[in-house]
Amino acid sequence: VGILGPAFLVPVAMGLVFISLSIFLVFNFRNVWSYLTVFIFTSFLLSIHAPSAISLVIILTPYILLNFKGNFKHSLGLTLVLVVPFLIPFPWIFDLLLPTAKELLVPQPLKTHVDYPPIIATYGYLPILFSLLGTFVLTLRGGGKNYGLTLGLLAMLLMLATFFTLHYGVPIIYDRGLMGMMLMLSIVAGAGLMWVKNLRLPERLSRRWRAPLLTENIGKVLCLALVVLTLVIAIPARQSTYYYNMIDEQDYEAFVWIKDNISDDYEKAILDPWEATAFTAITQKMVFTRIHSYPTPITRKADDFLKGGCDDTTFLRENGISIVYTRAPCQNPDLVEVRKSIYVLTEAPKGK
Repeated sequence: VGILGPAFLVPVAMGLVFISLSIFLVFNFRNVWSYLTVFIFTSFLLSIHAPSAISLVIILTPYILLNFKGNFKHSLGLTLVLVVPFLIPFPWIFDLLLPTAKELLVPQPLKTHVDYPPIIATYGYLPILFSLLGTFVLTLRGGGKNYGLTLGLLAMLLMLATFFTLHYGVPIIYDRGLMGMMLMLSIVAGAGLMWVKNLRLPERLSRRWRAPLLTENIGKVLCLALVVLTLVIAIPARQSTYYYNMIDEQDYEAFVWIKDNISDDYEKAILDPWEATAFTAITQKMVFTRIHSYPTPITRKADDFLKGGCDDTTFLRENGISIVYTRAPCQNPDLVEVRKSIYVLTEAPKGK
């Protein structure tokens, strides 16, 4: 699952909190304590999740540039508190700079750590409309803060669009940049909802309806209705999201059976890489590969083998695999089904 949120208090989700707090401080305070706090937040983000720190810099850069003419000291202070945290680890990361710079010039595969969802449908059609309205409202109002928000969102969108269309850049920045972009969409959407909240009926209609409580608060009622409608749509969708890759009772019983009934001569198994960690914990046997955080080329080999009917005996022998666990059909005469979904090689090679 690439799109996270409060359901996971992992670094990228935690980063959203500190990006929001940093934007609030930058836009509303201009004293030593606010600069120091933003410096601490940036250093913290850089230490726990560097892509979040880079996203913060991208979001705030337009606002800093807008203020260079009218408020040079503020822009200079912000530049320092955002740049200095990146300079502190410079001696330790110096050797990584050139390879990273070269990586920027080489097209990258679009899918690495994240299976990209349909962004608009996942984020929500109503919130997208609120974001478009908010962008329009903030642009009409003008001012450093309003332009800073809209241009910060635009900067994130341009960064993502560049990678998704041209495939140049460091993949992890773009994978995690989706979260920062959606955060900015939400902030701008808040401006759109605030505009709805402040709506007022024309005085002529107010007199005709003769319901002052409703007519005086029509914007608040409409805003509340839109928020409720958004939640009614979003909450069931989020509740049905499959957040974890878990074994079920059938898997557990099969793993326990393997532990109790298959001898130590059968040392290594191949199965769904998402289930392999639980397999090893229960059976105490080795596995060909497992997924720790995200799929890799070797885990895809395991998937291809299982989806292909387990027919590649050479693959099993070369990798010392003697146990196959899969609920899909196995069409390999060299494999014997000793229990439902559990297969062993007719000979038991030692694992490598």
